[in-house]
Parts: sequence; C-alpha cells; structure tokens
Amino acid sequence: MTEPLPPPGETPPVEGSTAEAHRERPDGVVWEHPRVWLSLIVIGCLLVAAFFVVRIVGL
Repeated sequence: MTEPLPPPGETPPVEGSTAEAHRERPDGVVWEHPRVWLSLIVIGCLLVAAFFVVRIVGL
C-alpha cells in the first residue's frame, strides 16, 4: 500500500538528510561591487564634461 500524501503546508519526512542549517549570504547580483558602478558613473560624467570643455575651448 502506498504512503498517504502529506497535507498542504507540511513538509514530508526526509530520509538521510545530514545537512545542517546555515545562513546563506544574500545575493548581491549587480550591487555586489558598488565601487565599480560608481567609478563607471564618474568616468562617464568626466567624459561628458570633457566633451563640453573641448567645445568651449574650440570656439
């Protein structure tokens, strides 16, 4: 005879699980290295500013 299915919301029994509970590190994805993104933004701003400075000096 088959085992009855567990009711919804309950966890079925696990056989042979030896894993201990551990804290997982939050997934940072894009925000993992904020200094990289900040440096890219600053470099972009400097390039745009340099473009306008060259245009003003060229007049």
